[in-house]
Amino acid sequence: MLSLVVEDDFTSRLILQRVLQEYGEVHVAANGAEGLEAFKKGRLAGVVYDLVCLDIQLPELSGHDVLAGLRDIEAKDPARRAFCKVMMVTAQDDRENVITAFREQADDYLVKPVETRLLREKLAEFGFQPL
Repeated sequence: MLSLVVEDDFTSRLILQRVLQEYGEVHVAANGAEGLEAFKKGRLAGVVYDLVCLDIQLPELSGHDVLAGLRDIEAKDPARRAFCKVMMVTAQDDRENVITAFREQADDYLVKPVETRLLREKLAEFGFQPL
């Protein structure tokens, strides 16, 4: 499994990276623009992420903007490679943010602070298994 973590908070980024490394390679981005650029350049190079963990409150581009951008990139991919799973991992648990995330085609939503047990359960629901 190849994952991309887009998270500006160092501690949250570290926790996500540590758990996801049990499942495969992990790339990280510290802001929304960097995350979207990594996704875009990856697609152009033939790299297809299996999972993107995405915060909502990010510098430069919000998580909602990043999600819309990456789904647009996937839709325009001439090879029609598989869509990645997107899990919003955020402290924003209000109804509006949750509804917006799912409308923008997020696959799941996890509220911070990240509970590693719950994260592993969600990964299993996606069909991802530790190495």
